[in-house]
Amino acid sequence: MKKSYCPIDTFINVVKGKRKGTIILHLFQGDKRYSELVKLLPDISERMLTKQLKELETDGLINRTVFPEVPPRVEYSLTELGKKIHPVLKGMYKGGILFEKLIDELHN
Repeated sequence: MKKSYCPIDTFINVVKGKRKGTIILHLFQGDKRYSELVKLLPDISERMLTKQLKELETDGLINRTVFPEVPPRVEYSLTELGKKIHPVLKGMYKGGILFEKLIDELHN
């Protein structure tokens, strides 16, 4: 995580990536196992999902908990910081819906 010239850019640089915002929104609904996230995000590869999860963990937005079981169980949850940015992501989600409606109107 690096500071940018503008705080908006800093925020976007942390949450941009293949479906990072969506991962955070899913985890806001509750802890998820890796296999659950794979099912919730069918449009990205498991390799890409793993990369995004590692980056979110490194940036302090999610926790990764490994349970000492056979087979190993891994769960992901939001950190306090991850929970704090939820309202911003929710606002971005609503803004995305507005733009999608505009795009639909322009193409019809």
